[in-house]
Amino acid sequence: MDLKVISKNRSFGGEQTVYSHSSESCDCEMTFAIYLPPQAKTGPVPVLWYLSGLTCTHENAMTKGGFQEAAADYGVAVVFPDTSPRGDNVADDDAYDLGQGAGFYVNATRDPWRSHFRMYDYIVDELRDIVLKNLPIQDRHGITGHSMGGHGAITIAIRNAEKFGSLSAFAPIAHPTRSDWGRKQLSSYLGDDENTWAEYDATLLLEEHGWKGELLIDQGADDQFLDLLKPEALANMMAKRRQPGQIRIQEGYDHSYFFVNSFARDHVEWHAERLSQ
Repeated sequence: MDLKVISKNRSFGGEQTVYSHSSESCDCEMTFAIYLPPQAKTGPVPVLWYLSGLTCTHENAMTKGGFQEAAADYGVAVVFPDTSPRGDNVADDDAYDLGQGAGFYVNATRDPWRSHFRMYDYIVDELRDIVLKNLPIQDRHGITGHSMGGHGAITIAIRNAEKFGSLSAFAPIAHPTRSDWGRKQLSSYLGDDENTWAEYDATLLLEEHGWKGELLIDQGADDQFLDLLKPEALANMMAKRRQPGQIRIQEGYDHSYFFVNSFARDHVEWHAERLSQ
């Protein structure tokens, strides 16, 4: 795999690098960022995957999320993938919540999306292999994400529990099959058969499979998108399943990166503790 360095910056004794590469899953050039803490200079380190939300690229959380300092303190790498395939030949839509920037971490099965929109395979298999083979990363993975990315983190982890040792999320889209942030996209990417949507719904997957460890979910109480995120569905399912973990409702916080930045250290510490076991 030929990784092209787009940028490299020193940060808290480590390195924040942006790469591009040709993707087989998405059939286009893809970009991702990774922060390597100073501990990676002497040997491989565990890795936390951060999946971003609607309209974001690899850059938003890299520059606004506030993960680097905590990652350096705890000796954890952080990978920031893009949220969708991109390019002139990649299908798109005029709406902000469909198409480029809105991959929803699914494998699309309908035209015009199925040729490129295979973000599930890209995260679970292709980019994972690239990172393990080319960078000083241990095969110990945690995953988190924000909003659409929180949906992606929970669904990917539950469906691939053997590949991920820890799981958390910031304000995830918790029940997309019952939300306008979900039904529109899942029908566009997968078709009208709602039975095929269930494998991309965090609440339904938790009901069917549970999660092998604890869950940490942070949700802003003043989030302007609460009706779309439906955190109560996930909370009720955790109670029904007696799923270990916690959903923390953070007073006064909205849906922005100020919210993510405020609790980034908590999540890095949470994953570092579990990946060290």
